[in-house]
Amino acid sequence: MARMCGRYAASRRPEDLAGIFEIDKWEPEETLAPDYNVAPTKEVYAVLDRPLKDVEDPRPVRQLRKLKWGLVPSWAKTPEGGARMINARAETVHEKPSYRRAFTARRCIVPADGYYEWVTGQQERDLEVEGKKKRPRKQPYFVLPADGSVFAMAGLYEFWRDRTLPDDHPQAWWATCSVITTEAERTPLAVAPAEGPRALADIHPRMPLMLTPDRWDAWLDPSRTDVEDLRSLLEPPPAGLMRAYPVSTAVSNVRNNGPELLKELEGPEEGTLF
Repeated sequence: MARMCGRYAASRRPEDLAGIFEIDKWEPEETLAPDYNVAPTKEVYAVLDRPLKDVEDPRPVRQLRKLKWGLVPSWAKTPEGGARMINARAETVHEKPSYRRAFTARRCIVPADGYYEWVTGQQERDLEVEGKKKRPRKQPYFVLPADGSVFAMAGLYEFWRDRTLPDDHPQAWWATCSVITTEAERTPLAVAPAEGPRALADIHPRMPLMLTPDRWDAWLDPSRTDVEDLRSLLEPPPAGLMRAYPVSTAVSNVRNNGPELLKELEGPEEGTLF
């Protein structure tokens, strides 16, 4: 079952995110460094509406929180499966046991600059078709809003209690998240590379579900719990908002991290299907 590859870039400062999403509360000590190669199990920023802890006022407050990417359901016996639960499919998120409770009660936005996706090289794909095994070389592309705005990925979050630790241990509670994905757009990109894919579906069959600003409040509102109402918010964004361009294969190694990973190449480093 195809899923997005699981890497993205997030370089905006919390001060900038606070302005974009009208954040009411964030803790300076939870500031994350810019990350140009976010991978599963890393700590990431998430925007969520939730009452503040140890405060009498029950009204939800918009917060910028640090969460670990890879959702661990509250009922899980161990957190080991979290690294595999980085994506939830929009088509089934309301019914899957691991996600359905979070879908109705704990929704968030995971802000990004954009995400990476890989296309298999032509020669390697031919060998694969012929049944000859060879480690494929893949060309990464960076996908982002064409206007340079924040890529607001629809997400879910959960809390998991590590029963092996005492209540006052700083790691007794895990706060984790997952990104919702949908079918990749088949319509033309707003800005396509000079050579290569003309639509997101040419790169990969799935894409993160991007929420346009008009849906942010509704998606984050914890008082909205009706499943069919919430499913209406999972509609893909309007076509023609995205661009994609080839980037260095250095991003394929998660140990590489820096703004140079976002540099647009004149053409792909690896020969692809196009």
